[in-house]
Amino acid sequence: MNITSSYQSMFRIPELKRRIVFTAIILLIYRLGGHFPTPGINRTALAAFFDSQSGSLMGLYDMFSGGNLRNATIFALGIMPYISASIIFQLLQAVVPYFEKLAKEGESGRKKITQYTRLGTVALALIQSFSMAAGLEQMSGGIVTTPGLGFKLLTALTLTAGTVFVMWLGEQIDERGIGNGISLIIFIGIVARYPTDILNTAQQLASGDMNIVKALFIFVFMIGVIAAIIAITQGARKIPVQYAKKIVGRRVYGGANTHIPLKVNTAGVIPIIFAQSIIMFPGTLGAIFPDSSFFTTLSFLFRPPHPVYVIIYSTLIILFAYFYTAVILNPVDLADNMKKQSGFIPGVRPGKKTAEYIDRILTRVTLPGAVFLAVIAILPDMMIYYLKVPFYFGGTGLLIVVGVALDTLQQIESHLVMRHYDGFMSKGRLRSARR
Repeated sequence: MNITSSYQSMFRIPELKRRIVFTAIILLIYRLGGHFPTPGINRTALAAFFDSQSGSLMGLYDMFSGGNLRNATIFALGIMPYISASIIFQLLQAVVPYFEKLAKEGESGRKKITQYTRLGTVALALIQSFSMAAGLEQMSGGIVTTPGLGFKLLTALTLTAGTVFVMWLGEQIDERGIGNGISLIIFIGIVARYPTDILNTAQQLASGDMNIVKALFIFVFMIGVIAAIIAITQGARKIPVQYAKKIVGRRVYGGANTHIPLKVNTAGVIPIIFAQSIIMFPGTLGAIFPDSSFFTTLSFLFRPPHPVYVIIYSTLIILFAYFYTAVILNPVDLADNMKKQSGFIPGVRPGKKTAEYIDRILTRVTLPGAVFLAVIAILPDMMIYYLKVPFYFGGTGLLIVVGVALDTLQQIESHLVMRHYDGFMSKGRLRSARR
């Protein structure tokens, strides 16, 4: 069965068809909501401000909001407060015993952490929206039409309600749709920019600013980068694990051979987000204090393609990749769980030796993934500066798009296989993006 037939099979399964249609409707609602403006803001003046902020924290927030921040819509904050709250509580699980205990309680603990994350999202959205309103009032160019306390409170209430609604849309996709809801909302916001990029490229080809040879080279290069991202995203080092047989009554348990997949890129896009938040801070200060020679010089040093920017940005990504991998994957816990279930790695003693063995392999496996993340993060700025590419290709956005696409296809694949339909690949199944 070819891939066309596989896609047709998706709509032969009533449940899967309902989930796909429901997800499409939710994403459409999100995109429609992005056209409702926030009261009291001059959208034209704000868009002009964002044109000069592509390398700042505001530009990063605008990407995650799908352009809603630039357009001052009710979804201007997007899902960023939820992402921030999720990262905070994930880090708390590694340092605070209470949250660590909740994480090990299974479903009940996960529900409590989810509830804390929701409350944290509301708190962060209120703080960020009020601060944003106060910051907009201080900017020149007539961005705020009616400044004052009323504007701040109205903006904070509007943007917080928009963030909560977006979070609710994502949860609805998780429960009744297909794929990860929050990831798909970020995905659709990033993909929505692609038609504009395609039109800009076509206009350059038509006007002669870009020749066809260069366009073909860029296209082939893009295909190669996407293929490399898929390989790194799917890549994993499999550690073999054996479980001893146990006889309980008349039943025999265990005796299975399996493996622990240690992914090449365990941390995902989080290291780039952390590194971007730090590396863009000097540029943001330069925009806030344009009359200061110190901040202006600092902003120049921390903008691409300056060597200081490239070296520090790459180093931060590699360090955060190791840090976040250590947070979400603890070799000691893995070794203890294996020992409790009578599992062992052939040739390695259970307990401390197993933890050291896993930690050693994880350290080696993480390095190529971390270096690859650094290359992908720097790639867009290099392409724009040296090749004069008229669009932003690579970085966090491309990693998210490829990762979410793989994950969603894998979930659809699972539905097809469960109901005895062929998947998307004739020889072997599409491997999971999440192991």
